[in-house]
Amino acid sequence: MLCKMGLINHFRAATFNSTLSKAGLWPTKCWPTYGSASYKPLARHWSNVPFLTIPLRRTPGKPFAHRSELKQAKRVVVKLGSAVVTRGDECGLALGRLASIVEQVSVLQNQGREMMIVTSGAVAFGKQRLRHEILLSQSVRQALHSGQNQLKDMTVPVLEARACAAAGQSGLMALYEAMFTQYSICAAQILVTNLDFHDEQKRRNLSSTLHELLRMNIVPIINTNDAVVPPPEPNSDLQGQVISVKDNDSLAARLAVEMRADMLIILSDVEGLFDSPPGLDDAKLIDTFYPGDQQSITFGTKSRVGLGGMEAKVKAALWALQGGTSVVIASGTHPKVTGHVITDIVEGKKVGTFFSEVKPAGPTIEQQAEMARTDGRIMASLQPDQRANIIHRLADLLTDNREEILKANKRDMEKAVALGRLSQPLLKRLSLTTAKLNSLAIGLRQIAASAQDSVGRLIRRTRVAKGLDLEQITVPIGVLLVIFESRPDCLPQVSALAIASGNGLLLKGGKEATHSNHILHHLTQEALSIHGVKDAVHLHHWSRARRRRQRDHLSHLRALNILTHQRHTISPRQAPAQILASRWELDLWLVSRGTAVSTREEVEDLCRLDKLIDLIIPRGSSQLVRDIQKASKGIPVLGHSEGICHVYLDSNANLEKAIKIVRDSKCDYPAACNALETLLVHRDLLRTPFFDQIIDMLRVEQVKVHAGPKFASYLTFSPSEVKSLRLEYGDLECCIEVVDNVQDAIRHIHKYGSSHTDAIVTENEETAEYFMQHVDSACVFWNASTRFSDGYRFGLGAEVGISTARIHARGPVGLEGLLTTKWLLRGEGQAVCDFAEQGSMSYIHENLPVPNRT
Repeated sequence: MLCKMGLINHFRAATFNSTLSKAGLWPTKCWPTYGSASYKPLARHWSNVPFLTIPLRRTPGKPFAHRSELKQAKRVVVKLGSAVVTRGDECGLALGRLASIVEQVSVLQNQGREMMIVTSGAVAFGKQRLRHEILLSQSVRQALHSGQNQLKDMTVPVLEARACAAAGQSGLMALYEAMFTQYSICAAQILVTNLDFHDEQKRRNLSSTLHELLRMNIVPIINTNDAVVPPPEPNSDLQGQVISVKDNDSLAARLAVEMRADMLIILSDVEGLFDSPPGLDDAKLIDTFYPGDQQSITFGTKSRVGLGGMEAKVKAALWALQGGTSVVIASGTHPKVTGHVITDIVEGKKVGTFFSEVKPAGPTIEQQAEMARTDGRIMASLQPDQRANIIHRLADLLTDNREEILKANKRDMEKAVALGRLSQPLLKRLSLTTAKLNSLAIGLRQIAASAQDSVGRLIRRTRVAKGLDLEQITVPIGVLLVIFESRPDCLPQVSALAIASGNGLLLKGGKEATHSNHILHHLTQEALSIHGVKDAVHLHHWSRARRRRQRDHLSHLRALNILTHQRHTISPRQAPAQILASRWELDLWLVSRGTAVSTREEVEDLCRLDKLIDLIIPRGSSQLVRDIQKASKGIPVLGHSEGICHVYLDSNANLEKAIKIVRDSKCDYPAACNALETLLVHRDLLRTPFFDQIIDMLRVEQVKVHAGPKFASYLTFSPSEVKSLRLEYGDLECCIEVVDNVQDAIRHIHKYGSSHTDAIVTENEETAEYFMQHVDSACVFWNASTRFSDGYRFGLGAEVGISTARIHARGPVGLEGLLTTKWLLRGEGQAVCDFAEQGSMSYIHENLPVPNRT
């Protein structure tokens, strides 16, 4: 039955299914359900048919250098440790975990991958069966001879492992078969011993069998034949260039290399490899392990079951890595990750410990965060004048190095324009000009002035009791992660705010601004160096792995003859791998063609560093903000997902003010988050010269108008009706909608707005005050452009973003929004018991004056 199902998976097609159904060999409705929808495995074909489900490719004989490349793995070996498949009492299998693992393997198999399982569990399953049989046998004998009162004294003798394995192998395999059948996948059992690898003929037979099973879309389930295997020999882990098979770790490594697997996943009962035994307080999980790092590791005892321990797993992993197979060691027992640990690893997520031969050129993101925290604390301890000096120095460097900055920005602009990837609003954000740099320098000097009274500012003083004084002061938040797109001017702004507030800072800039960001970060670190805190600000670069993946994709496209070799027939927007000048251009072209792997996994990795990062501030598109808010589980995110800003033209609006405000709000910088997106018009203004002049102005400014539902009902021939009233255009487009009065305008804003910035244009003070008091947005204006919603224009010097959140900070977030507080209590030996009913002291809670800070 199982083999029949395996063959059907190879040839599944509509006509073949129909034939089988008519013949009664295959039911018409036999698909299992996966998730909430009907789930059908992808069609699989024989290996000699040129069929590719997903681009799976790596350099032969070389393991993947970075986690993000793991999604290219075609052939995957999953090793299940004894602690993963057995229950805590070591008698029986952990069926829930095993079912979850089978489901994940099935999903990957049906994606077009070739999955193999090296499993433990036969001994535990056999022990459960033999214990049951022995107890049943003893109970029968004692019931016949001694009566029921002796049953409680029954004991189970010590069971020999080989006997348990012999009794458990068939049951374990039957369980696997039943589980894989639910996903229309065939499984096959292979039992091996160390001697099988020493006999060349047996090795060839084993390899041939495994290749044939994989070719037929069958999942091989391999285990050491524990019923006959001899006891492991001491100190025989490595025999020259060949690993000795003495446990399932070494077996998995040996098979992975023999079968040229792309990846080996070793699941155990710990999260991965730690620098010291994981039970210790200072033990740290190692994200990436490199050959030669063994000396820095202190191994603990082995797991409660199984033959090996972490040291055996590391030896097996390093041997497999040397043989060209990538390895990840992760937890298969943690309840929060078990259900998706294998798929997460294959997707390149940071799970467990990844073994790599390629050490990064610079510090890892974790190391950068730790350095930022260390130097950030030093920076917070500097005198206010010293922090201000750093910011003044940065402002001077921006002015002194203007030509170099503009030259680097020109390179970014030329490449972006040549590739045609960015829209005009995004190109405007990317562009740096002399005027922008001058404004930056002015804003930085404003921040430097505010830095004089930021960290350590006394907010409140309270005399709790005699000789017991309490103070509340401002302190830095810690380490900030700011992710920004297409805005290189954001880097010095945010850096200056972090310096002024004493925060460590990690920056993740848009790749389209690589050259601009690089020089601006270099100047920032030069300014920080004057007080020895250079590492307080780090710029996290895009991974080299992505470029490698894109080159692999390009090679794949060439192999399929998608790209032409005639250079003169290819335009820059069509496909010019041969004529592009750099890897950066190739990167952007592949992104525009949809073939490049997204960098979302890199951002998700950053969002998981909840022990290193204290606050995430995204600055970019609404999609970027939403992605970060979704990815961040334990780190607060400060920002807004959309900037749907409204201007309401009241019936008492002044025409000259209305035209000026609407033009500025929409046309000054359409891509800004504080730009007008919906214009609300009082119904009394329709079909009046006032309204006609507003429309004429928008037409002259080439603003495309979309009609809201109520506005469209007033028109015989209306402009295109709006698709959604919750739309942020980010371009020279806007929606016009009609409202009955100020209350109707407020209801519209609350229903369709994003609580960012909303404005009213009116000469009626009572109406204006009603609007300002009742609109629940971060910024509410009267007779002023929405574009004023900006940290620089508010006098904050600059901003890290605009927050629509309702806690901590709201609106343009400047220096104050990057500070938190702590409490200082100064006493003279008091204890809480002194204030008890029979105590000698009582609370005063007297508010003390806060002296002005000079």
